[in-house]
Amino acid sequence: MIRRPVGVNDGYPRAVTGLEHTDPERSDAELLQAHARGDPYAFDALVRRHKNRLWAVALGTLRDPEEAADALQDALISAFRAAGSFRAESAVTTWLHRIVVNACLDRIRRRQVRPTVALPESGPGEPVERRDRLAERDTALVVAEAMDQLPVEQRAAITLVDIQGYSVADTASILGVAEGTVKSRCARGRVRLAVLLQPLRNPDQALPVRPEPVRPGSGRPAASGVGEEAR
Repeated sequence: MIRRPVGVNDGYPRAVTGLEHTDPERSDAELLQAHARGDPYAFDALVRRHKNRLWAVALGTLRDPEEAADALQDALISAFRAAGSFRAESAVTTWLHRIVVNACLDRIRRRQVRPTVALPESGPGEPVERRDRLAERDTALVVAEAMDQLPVEQRAAITLVDIQGYSVADTASILGVAEGTVKSRCARGRVRLAVLLQPLRNPDQALPVRPEPVRPGSGRPAASGVGEEAR
């Protein structure tokens, strides 16, 4: 079963409360400040507020649920411990996402063996109605494999900008690079993806057939090797 972090009550370093504290009245900065001052519920509320996007960024960057869960947990533990050092030079969400992305990038750089994806078994007698679902799964695998082939910096930029919808400026802040660097990484990554995903866009595209030259005065194609033998 995949472990999906959902808050500090799921293994993070403080007492389990058994309750979900969303605290909609306080801003992100107020929650982080409250946590730094010792509020036992503030960090839990902050994580629950942003857990879905943090998880999506981790999963989009690592392309593996188990790896993403571990990276996200590492990132949240780091954020939990570093809350007192937050200086409000950027938004709390930007700060959180930067920690998550860095945790993912560190995990990728340490990875020695690329993970393999087990393909679903298929055989005779498979119900016809499952073909669409199998096709969708095949498409998802192709896209995932294409993303895996991108350099990690391009993958992170595309995940944030194209998948999560962050602006170039916010992405630059999260990744700690210039806006021009984000644009360049996205552009190069999109070009690479376009090449890798070409079979999905034109699955039935055949090679163009060059017309045979017409024999002068006969109206019939001129003889040419295999074609002549076939006639």
